[in-house]
Amino acid sequence: MITFTGITKRYPDGTIAVDDLDIEIPAGRTTVFVGPSGCGKTTSLRMINRMVEPTTGLITVEGQDIRDRDPAVLRRSIGYVIQQAGLFPHRTIVDNIATVPFLLGWGKPRARARARELMELVGLQPEQAKRYPHQLSGGQQQRVGVARALAADPPVLLMDEPFSAVDPVVRTSLQDELIRLQAELHKTIVFVTHDIDEAVKLGDSIAVFRPGGKLAQLDTPERLLANPVDSFVEGFIGYDRGVRRLSFFPARLLTPRTDTVVGDDVQAGRARELALRSGEPWLLVVDGERGPRGWVSTETLGAADPGTVVGSLDLVDYGHVFTVETDSLRAALDAAVLSPAGRAVGVDADGRVVGVVAQSELGSAIWSVGAEEAPTAEPVRSDG
Repeated sequence: MITFTGITKRYPDGTIAVDDLDIEIPAGRTTVFVGPSGCGKTTSLRMINRMVEPTTGLITVEGQDIRDRDPAVLRRSIGYVIQQAGLFPHRTIVDNIATVPFLLGWGKPRARARARELMELVGLQPEQAKRYPHQLSGGQQQRVGVARALAADPPVLLMDEPFSAVDPVVRTSLQDELIRLQAELHKTIVFVTHDIDEAVKLGDSIAVFRPGGKLAQLDTPERLLANPVDSFVEGFIGYDRGVRRLSFFPARLLTPRTDTVVGDDVQAGRARELALRSGEPWLLVVDGERGPRGWVSTETLGAADPGTVVGSLDLVDYGHVFTVETDSLRAALDAAVLSPAGRAVGVDADGRVVGVVAQSELGSAIWSVGAEEAPTAEPVRSDG
């Protein structure tokens, strides 16, 4: 556990970067510091490894006052990841990762063996070990930075906007990788970002800072979205916090309809009867393996020869799907919004269609959880 007690950072010109901060960061969890530029979140993070010294107050790591430890020794015991990785350009990837083990006196064979283990852990290829940073993409360099921070197996990992310098697709991939790593390693992670979506996705708890270095709210992501403490927090989170909160409710709360799903070998006349019976204007057409093929409307079915199989008709693209057992209500809503038919296609883990969620049922499910407390402190991570 990391504990801040009455921490203030005041610079000689009178500027207060952090103002009387009290916060407990639980061990083995990810705590995200978020807020606008200049609110003290990075300063707070850098005080943990004594890269910035507080003016007043006490910081302890596992009950030990960090002032009782030599700063250099303290930093070697804490992983640190920054923007753009901060790699040594003249060192190979394997030796960049082995930096802290080298400083701790590990022999080269042991340090490099550990580095190669970590390359695999963070998704880097073995042949990249002898390359140099400039030969890797930005996303790959950030993976090296994470591996380097983990090299000596530190209990604490500090991450200062580590993914902000890469494009959105790579950023999503790195976030997913961090979630996977944390599920395996259970480090005490302090993560700084200005992006509330990133904070909600990654954090077990979120600390929102105000301008002037004051802590506005410390809460789990779902409670932060449901109950912002004041107008500042509400404004920082954004107007769509209700939609974001759906990430914390599982899609398995839904009951997908199966009466609006037909095989691609069913004749148009029969399919039209099924559509009329269901009261739905669209049917989802699936192949023999129950993989989705596309939507067919009652208008198309009515205009077709009754003996024609629906698989040969002009089908409308089904959009994208959600996985019923692992995705969230937000994923289901997203699938429905992006579907040309306005309906979400639910599949199982193997991509076979489970059923279709009509707008009415999705709306009812969202309404039913709107005033509820989220069922777990863990978001349904598969939304991205």
